[in-house]
Amino acid sequence: MRVLVVDDERSLTDLLKMALRYEGWEIRTAETGRQALDAAREFRPDAIVLDIMLPDIDGMTVLHRLRADGDDVPVLFLTAKDALDDRIAGLTAGGDDYVTKPFSLEEVVARLRGLIRRSSLSGASDSPILSIGDLSLNEDSHEVSRSGVPIELTATEYELLRFLMRNPRRVLSKAQILDRVWSYEFDGKPSVVEIYISYLRKKIDAGRSPMIHTVRGAGYLLKVAEATG
Repeated sequence: MRVLVVDDERSLTDLLKMALRYEGWEIRTAETGRQALDAAREFRPDAIVLDIMLPDIDGMTVLHRLRADGDDVPVLFLTAKDALDDRIAGLTAGGDDYVTKPFSLEEVVARLRGLIRRSSLSGASDSPILSIGDLSLNEDSHEVSRSGVPIELTATEYELLRFLMRNPRRVLSKAQILDRVWSYEFDGKPSVVEIYISYLRKKIDAGRSPMIHTVRGAGYLLKVAEATG
């Protein structure tokens, strides 16, 4: 999955790039409208996150030129503007969705997944089912099960598990988990991650071979449970 992120705020594009890469997507960034047009023609993204206010040509013009070239890539407008007429203008110009700053990373990811799924560009790779060993998570229904046994999770536990399952066998630091699960606006402490990892273990690993592991001094990872006996 390829996503082009266009914004002239470097810190914002770096944050989005990090979050979207955690989803397993390939990310390209651009800081100006002209860079965005060049990147779109070369990179051929499956979706574009496009800021309206850019230093050269604005996002609306970028979108008009893409559509004039016959490119129907889904576009998610990202802007500080929140007036109704701005939203209408963006969607009328051919944009597919609209998110205003400040935003949560989870909202951007969810909107992008919806756009890509509706555009039928993602194919089978965008299945809502995540499976690691005997652990299964449905991103559409939010149902979780292990060995076919349903597991009830809170909203935060679900997002934490989803993040771990989207990054199997990858060590995730507490800082990364805070940024991704609680969003970049959350002024939290690493201890909250420890608490929720503990909650999750009691539900996912209790009475079973453990899948959630602590890597001392580094973070946490999820991997297929090792066979016993």
